[in-house]
Amino acid sequence: MTPFSRILRTDWFGPLIIVILAVVVIRAFSPQFLSPLNIQVLLLAIAVNALIAYAQMMIIAIGQMNLSVGAIGGLAAISFAGMMEVWGIPAPLAAALALLIGLLCGFVNGVMIAVTGISAFVITLATLAIYKGINLGITEAQPFYGIPANVKAFGNGSLFNLIPLIALPTLVAAVGLWFLLFRLPAGRFILAVGGNEHAAQLSGIKVGRTITLAHAISGFLAAGAGILVVARVQVGQPSIGDDWLILSFAAPVIGGAILTGGHVSVAATTLGVVIVALITQALVLFNIDPFLVQVVMGGLILVAVGINRLRETRMQALKRSV
Repeated sequence: MTPFSRILRTDWFGPLIIVILAVVVIRAFSPQFLSPLNIQVLLLAIAVNALIAYAQMMIIAIGQMNLSVGAIGGLAAISFAGMMEVWGIPAPLAAALALLIGLLCGFVNGVMIAVTGISAFVITLATLAIYKGINLGITEAQPFYGIPANVKAFGNGSLFNLIPLIALPTLVAAVGLWFLLFRLPAGRFILAVGGNEHAAQLSGIKVGRTITLAHAISGFLAAGAGILVVARVQVGQPSIGDDWLILSFAAPVIGGAILTGGHVSVAATTLGVVIVALITQALVLFNIDPFLVQVVMGGLILVAVGINRLRETRMQALKRSV
């Protein structure tokens, strides 16, 4: 197989072509699309949305789903803002504690799924309501406005007047996830459990521990996204995370993730986030109703799932023919 043939078979090649074509088409109809301001707006959206997508991607990798991604991110966000405003905790320590809250929420999800054997759909649906209820109980549905100047500066700052500072944690997370999934035993265990849980157990992998690890990482990433949203919008809104669910599934699925588990791609998921951001930006530039984003994302998920299903069928047919 030639190097070019191998590239064609990667998960990220198709989304990359779509991104390039989308940029060319949008630029042709809107010359201001590639202005420094628009590029910065795109990167701001990508920086946050990528962490949301990675949080769901880790759960898809084990063949499950996490409906509480947004609730965990929202709880971490208002905890981060509240600790700084109410208790005067320094921003770095507040961020660390908020990340710990996200990690703990994900850990609780994973333990309950592993111990009870109840579907992740049911468990995370229940914890979605619990974490959201705690959020509203803490805030009484009122925002936290006392965001320190250094957090606001981080949320608005940029490198070379182009690359947002909040994109740096996302870049670190992307590299770390790639290294975990494809270079460390823990990552291989996660993919093995997603590929065939029974076979993974027979090979000596502790399935319960692996499921718990994946959910804990998911909670940690969701909390990171919540913190970045607070820095970006400069307020701790109780509604943070309410609209994350569709996006969290759209980007990994567009990136070729197999919903039954065992196959995900960090690069392709990131490109899936870029595709969604480009669609959103195009709708704004062309003065199209922004509520259509939800319709378009739903359509993209259906198309991507259909393509993935066809690919699965072909792979199974090839295995049977060998």
